[in-house]
Amino acid sequence: MAIQSSYLDKKGLTVKDLVTIGIFTALFFVFELIGSLPFAPNPALTFYQPFGIALLCGPVFLLMVAKVPKRGTIAILGIINGIVWFALGMHWGMDLGYIIMGIAAEIVAGIKGYKNIKWNIAAYALFCLGPAGVFVAYFFDPLVWAKTMLEKGTAQEYIDTMTANAPTGMLPAILLGTIVIAVISGLVGKKLLKKQFERAGITETRS
Repeated sequence: MAIQSSYLDKKGLTVKDLVTIGIFTALFFVFELIGSLPFAPNPALTFYQPFGIALLCGPVFLLMVAKVPKRGTIAILGIINGIVWFALGMHWGMDLGYIIMGIAAEIVAGIKGYKNIKWNIAAYALFCLGPAGVFVAYFFDPLVWAKTMLEKGTAQEYIDTMTANAPTGMLPAILLGTIVIAVISGLVGKKLLKKQFERAGITETRS
């Protein structure tokens, strides 16, 4: 029984793992804010916010997974992001997007046991689609979206300017652009953190 318990402790998230996830989540959020600042405050540029997040957060995400390659790590990051952005007054589309894509990214990275850099980068690209959830909600029903944001305190002028800069076909461009930038960020992170990944047993290919 003691041996079985010890085995489960090693396989599951420990207190140390949770602390590590908490530190990386805070670091991820800092880079999110930095990546969002050039875009989110400007209604004409707000659609590109996921690009800024995807560009800066890749190394943080990949290093977190390397440090805690266990089930639940990425999902926790997504859930906490969803909760924090909800508390900050963001549209529920972004909050729900982070949670859903956090779970999706968890599944993808877990297929190779969190030890394959290519699959981890693919997971990161999926994760970065989370903040784009706010724009999925916007393009699905702009009037309902606007009503929700007005209730949250967003100025009508901001919404009007945003609408004027939302051409047809913008949503696919946001989603595709986010994926491409996330992959680039992941590849940069792969180069920057090569030694850390090697120590963690992260490989290019793994059956």
